[in-house]
Amino acid sequence: MGIDVNIQNIVITTDLGRKVDLNLIDREIKNAEYKPEQFPGLVYRLDDPKLTFLIFDTGKVICTGAKSIEEAEKGIEILVKSLSDAGITINSKPEINVQNLVASASLGMELNLETLALLLDNTEYEPEQFPGMVYRVREPKCVILIFTSGNVVCTGAKSSSEAVTAINDLYNKLKEYGCLQAPSNGLIRTNLSSPR
Repeated sequence: MGIDVNIQNIVITTDLGRKVDLNLIDREIKNAEYKPEQFPGLVYRLDDPKLTFLIFDTGKVICTGAKSIEEAEKGIEILVKSLSDAGITINSKPEINVQNLVASASLGMELNLETLALLLDNTEYEPEQFPGMVYRVREPKCVILIFTSGNVVCTGAKSSSEAVTAINDLYNKLKEYGCLQAPSNGLIRTNLSSPR
């Protein structure tokens, strides 16, 4: 049995390639909310897939909540169709750029964070301020939060494969230091359909 790495959230950005009228979108599209006195962008929520878009009048878009690149792509397609139905034509398929990917995993046993703080480079451990240890990974560049429960959260990765690599490397270091026992098949798995 291996360790499952689960994607919790992918933050992507895209550009619609044109300026958009946020007041028109607010009037014409269900689940759109525009309150410029509170925030300069329009918030548009989808139920399936469950995503939130921040749309700016420049045509720039931020999407949060995706669990896969495919979900984000599907959401962008729905957004473009909704805009088209409201009379705003998008001429080219918006390109998706991953800004941040958040993944989690369980290493399967409790950890002594004080010991790990001594063994691993680039760590911050101040339990009176935060219950986990912050481990900064140089390659791939990301941050892993490590908890005494053995749960880890990886943030800052640009792809699922980067997150899996970072967690796998941490796991192997901990095994090398004698902090963990290997799962029976020695593998870390991902539940993702696409390792982009």
